[in-house]
Amino acid sequence: MKIQEKIGAGVLSLGLVVGLSGFAGATSGAIDTTGPYSDNTIRSDTSYRVDVDNDNNLKVHNDNDQKAWTGDAEVEKNTTGGDAETGAAWNDNAFDAVVSVDNSASVANAVGGAGGAAAPVHQDATIDNTGYHSDNSIRYESRTNIDVNNDNNLYVSNDNNQYASSGDATVKYNTTGGDAVTGDATNTNSTSVRFEVTN
Repeated sequence: MKIQEKIGAGVLSLGLVVGLSGFAGATSGAIDTTGPYSDNTIRSDTSYRVDVDNDNNLKVHNDNDQKAWTGDAEVEKNTTGGDAETGAAWNDNAFDAVVSVDNSASVANAVGGAGGAAAPVHQDATIDNTGYHSDNSIRYESRTNIDVNNDNNLYVSNDNNQYASSGDATVKYNTTGGDAVTGDATNTNSTSVRFEVTN
């Protein structure tokens, strides 16, 4: 966050100047008792610039590869076949990501500071007792420029490859065939991504 502030105060007179209080950034200015045809000016310029640049790049990448398989269960070429069973195979994956970005404080502080800086520099300016055909002026200028740029880039990539396979169960070439049972093959995946951006 960049904050630039420029405050200037000026008092000009071709005659006699009396009672100038705090020239640069003063809260009061006075011109008193000048001669004829005087050109008297009290001028206050306030320039305040606030530049807030919030550049947020948020990236979440999840790559999950799962494979589960059971072996072959075969009962073959036996006079009396027995049972053949394979065990279970499984995979489990859980992914949770919470990304939070809050830019509101920087913006609020910058804008609030600009409001305070915009208060008048000369709150009590007077021109008194000037001469004949004098040209008198009191001028106050306040310029406030606030530029807020919030650039939020959010990227989520979830790559999930799951493979589950149960083996072959074969009973063949037996006088009396038994059972061949394969187990279960299971994949489980859970993904949760939440972005919270406050500007």
